[in-house]
Amino acid sequence: MRIETATAPGTPDRENEDFVSVALPASGQGGSLVLLDGVTPPPGNGGCVHSVPWFCARLGGALLELSVSRLEMTLTDCLSVAIDRVAAAHRDTCDLSHPLTPQATVVLVRWDEYTVRHLVLSDSALLLESPDGVVTPVLDDRIDRLRATGVRVAPLRNREGGFFTAAADPAVAVRAVTGSTPRAEVRALAALTDGAARTVEVFQEDDWAGAFGLLRKAGPEALIARVRALEDADPAGTAVPRGKAYDDATAVLVEL
Repeated sequence: MRIETATAPGTPDRENEDFVSVALPASGQGGSLVLLDGVTPPPGNGGCVHSVPWFCARLGGALLELSVSRLEMTLTDCLSVAIDRVAAAHRDTCDLSHPLTPQATVVLVRWDEYTVRHLVLSDSALLLESPDGVVTPVLDDRIDRLRATGVRVAPLRNREGGFFTAAADPAVAVRAVTGSTPRAEVRALAALTDGAARTVEVFQEDDWAGAFGLLRKAGPEALIARVRALEDADPAGTAVPRGKAYDDATAVLVEL
């Protein structure tokens, strides 16, 4: 089994708000992957005294522990319990009802000798590669569909008819995109925060198969370097308008 990961902050003067971790239980029959992309709030604390990295570290840690140790729980259940656990840790000090309370996108994958199960919430990406090299993206495309209509997306966060992130409401877990694939049909998988997926989704220089091919050939650091080169070529976002000129980028590759 090959596991490689890399992460880089968007700019050196800001904390990296991404989280990634992979666990291989002692049984040797499977594993679990967690990737989070913390949602950067506008100026102000959003009613919370804690930072986005604080939130991601706790949510990511809870997800990893639950997905590995509680195999009887579905991934949806793992996310629900993890959100509730983190909310309990700062409910007494923070306004968790604030729409900008710390939150994150989620990619959660658990595999055993028979099945690869996945959960994707919001705009991070999961890529599944079949034995014959076909790359299938698993995406929660609600944000893209909203943007295509021309509406302002931010006010629709965690609202019916909008899109959803992991914040303080455990019920959001049922909004995630979930599914399973026989392990024999998955040769490798990769998870990307939207910052690492920019070569496909923002700059449109690659397709998903091309991005996966670079991951396999040169590793996650090479993919992030390609993103940075494209950002450096358009630092003001003039040629390719985007919310952030530079974004935190995290990628992980797992060859089963």
